[in-house]
Amino acid sequence: MSNDYPRAGAFLAATHKVENQPPALVDYNAYRSDPALVAAVARAGVDDKACALDDFGRRAGSAEMIELGAVANANPPELYTHDRHGHRVDEVRFHPAYHQLMEYAIQNGLHASPWSAPGRGAQLARAARYYLHTQVEAAHGCPVTMTYAAIPALRHQPDLLARYGDRIMAPVYDARNVPEHDKKGLTIGMAMTEKQGGSDVRRNTTRAYPLGQAGPGQPYELVGHKWFVSAPMCDLFLVLAQTEAGLSCFLLPRWRPDGSKNPLQIQQLKRKMGNVANASCETELRGALAWMVGEEGRGVRTIIEMVAATRYDCMIGSAAGMRQALVQAIHHCRHRQAFGAYLVDQPLMQNLLADLALESEAAMTLALRVSDALDHQDDEHERLLARLATPVGKYWICKRTPNHSYEAMEVIGGTGVMETHVMARLFRESPVNAIWEGSGNVQCLDMLRAMGREPAVVEAWFSELSRSAGGNAALDRHVAALKRDLSDREAMDYRARELADRMALAMQAALLVRHAPSFVADAFCASRLESSGTHNYGALPRGLDCKAIIDRALATD
Repeated sequence: MSNDYPRAGAFLAATHKVENQPPALVDYNAYRSDPALVAAVARAGVDDKACALDDFGRRAGSAEMIELGAVANANPPELYTHDRHGHRVDEVRFHPAYHQLMEYAIQNGLHASPWSAPGRGAQLARAARYYLHTQVEAAHGCPVTMTYAAIPALRHQPDLLARYGDRIMAPVYDARNVPEHDKKGLTIGMAMTEKQGGSDVRRNTTRAYPLGQAGPGQPYELVGHKWFVSAPMCDLFLVLAQTEAGLSCFLLPRWRPDGSKNPLQIQQLKRKMGNVANASCETELRGALAWMVGEEGRGVRTIIEMVAATRYDCMIGSAAGMRQALVQAIHHCRHRQAFGAYLVDQPLMQNLLADLALESEAAMTLALRVSDALDHQDDEHERLLARLATPVGKYWICKRTPNHSYEAMEVIGGTGVMETHVMARLFRESPVNAIWEGSGNVQCLDMLRAMGREPAVVEAWFSELSRSAGGNAALDRHVAALKRDLSDREAMDYRARELADRMALAMQAALLVRHAPSFVADAFCASRLESSGTHNYGALPRGLDCKAIIDRALATD
């Protein structure tokens, strides 16, 4: 009998050799690899060394932080309404990875640094850190953002701000389910919407009953329901409820001052397609203690301060999602070969990657321009610009994100669809900011409201655009047509989206013409302002330096 046969299994291992698969994008500096971000920080006069942005960028790109984001999303929060003895606890438990991300964010001031340490560039420095950190994991940004946004609203009630403000702004994260008086750091949630109203909060039915004297700063008990309560393990919540004078704003603690459980009772956690690591819930208020914030019957005016700040963070968060999708796509194409060449060197792929890069840089640039305006609210031009740029930017950037994420996912191919790849999470996350804190129509109506109530915002808009006059002929033509069409007041509410689109593109283009290299600005104007109608990504006109755009988008050491 012959012994010439190979031994069993001799060739098995050869079928499993992994080739032409890009390595994971980890242990890179998310700040230094983003020249557009570095430039935006520099021109605002922010010292990136003093703000430790280099260290922050290394941390955001580290394998450790990226793994925390993945684990937090793979282990959604769980609700425990009662303890084993039958006592009502209304506790939401999170994976330790979520708490580590929260702790890092709060220790680094993402929740309050412009209020606790105001100064030159404080808003922009905080925005840059938030932009980097949200690329790691977006969901835990919800309580971070609401805590940041609560301070402007609480300024309407100085006694409550004095009572809680220092601990809200403290760089201390305490996740324990204990009364606020046992904590050195507090987080803030929000409960506005109800089943029957959604964005139309004036249809809210939750009632507030005074426990004695009525009015600002006084205690009330709230009875009703809330359809969405964001981050139910926060220590305090800004809530809207009806009084005899109309819809009013209240600050509601999770625990009563005597240490008993406040009856803010969680009915169920929402099962969301995105924002998975964060908890959102349906809640009933069964005589929950709360204190009125601001003038009675003017609750929308009071809480709109918080809403405006959260909308601003939506811009930053969506721009961060674009950025992470872009760097994943470019990294993949720099390491993956097909048809005899690296993908990044193939003309059609260069067209697509450059187009995605233009969108990402424009989104970040607009978001940080709003940050810079918020840093200079004593300047009337900057105040007016921020008022209009917030709804326009929130509408446009957040709405552009889902298709941007999808195209980046398609670049990566089948692997990008897998839950083991960050792209699946980025895609599921991509619609969230467009819906949270007012969908597209709500933003456009707010834009029109700003124009109607304070026409000077339009003058400020065009004043800002005029700073780029003569820098690009297509932009000049676009601005002239926009000015003409905005002067036509007929059917503005019907035309609002089309106008918001053009306003956002004009501002993004103007900022890039002023601040970006010409190969970026000219490509943006040619593709966004001169194109005949909308098109899919990857349809840039000829004659552009796509390689230079891609190389700028993800710089290498």
